[in-house]
Amino acid sequence: MAVYIYVVARDFGFAPNPFHGLCTLATCKPVVRRMAQEGDWVIGMGGTKLGAVGRCIFAMQVTEALSFDDYWADPRFKDKRPVRNGSRTMMLGDNIYHQHNGSWQQLDSHHSRPNGSPDIYNIKTDTGTDRVLISDRFFYFGKEAPEVPKEVLENIGYKNSRGHRVYMDDQCPDLLDWLNTTQSSNLNRVVNDPFQFHQSASRYSVSDDKILD
Repeated sequence: MAVYIYVVARDFGFAPNPFHGLCTLATCKPVVRRMAQEGDWVIGMGGTKLGAVGRCIFAMQVTEALSFDDYWADPRFKDKRPVRNGSRTMMLGDNIYHQHNGSWQQLDSHHSRPNGSPDIYNIKTDTGTDRVLISDRFFYFGKEAPEVPKEVLENIGYKNSRGHRVYMDDQCPDLLDWLNTTQSSNLNRVVNDPFQFHQSASRYSVSDDKILD
């Protein structure tokens, strides 16, 4: 079992999307989405931009993986299609991609242009890995992200840096034990809103690497 850890640069509730009873990672992090297998853990740590260094924003154990077309067609995930004039939760739906006549279609979403038109740069990045990670065993803390004990992070040599790191489970038993014991009451819960939930109407473009209103 592998454990993937990365720094969450933006926390809207879009990537990952912890709503509607399942945590999904359908956009961004194409390498993690390609490599992570069922049973692996994906853990998102807070970064400097969110003022949350050393704090755990989310953790999901991968229990299923689907292609974008299968994710789109599966009735379980219909509520994860974005509704931009809906609630904040609905605005940030991540079920945004499917193919039509061999061409990627992108719904009006957090990854579209400000006018709702497709963002070709986000499409290229997101669909570079045709795979959505799904979890029915997850922890999502958002703004209430707990601080991981310093010694636990030091034991695995974790540092707040770009990219992701991969560990085997026997390299970080203290981290998984901390998560599954001290946070057991928060299993499959959205403990608090995402850090940037109040900006749910905004967009993000990888080409500009900034949030667009």
